[in-house]
Amino acid sequence: MYGIQPALGPCWAPDDPFTTMADYERSIQDMVHQLRNSSEPGDTKCQVNLRLWRSNRRSLSPWAYSINHDATRIPADIPEARCLCTGCINPFTMQEDRTMASIPIYSRLPVRRLLCQVPGEVGHKPSGKKKCQKKYQMVMETIAVGCTCIF
Repeated sequence: MYGIQPALGPCWAPDDPFTTMADYERSIQDMVHQLRNSSEPGDTKCQVNLRLWRSNRRSLSPWAYSINHDATRIPADIPEARCLCTGCINPFTMQEDRTMASIPIYSRLPVRRLLCQVPGEVGHKPSGKKKCQKKYQMVMETIAVGCTCIF
């Protein structure tokens, strides 16, 4: 009946959705492409639009996406959230309520950062006479991925 349950192995986790860094970077490029080619109206007003399917416009703390561009990073372009309201949308009046606050939600994303290394000069700024060897290093970068409402 209620005997001892067998010990479970490690928690089940889905397969990693990104099998390689190239797949991950390609998925970010796809998001940037969708953002650039979006036919939805401009995201500048602090309002909820229940007719749109994207959660960023249906949230009580709506946000828009802009492209965070950095030429010394791979991927160079990353979609980043920007809160559209100072306050939050009151679900009863559908108007902004400034007794609450919309704040960004951050996530850390892996990126490759371009570094310049001069052979034989560790930790020094390269002089104009020596050639710089370009090297990419994996780092975690903090990016706003959405907004939420707090009291």
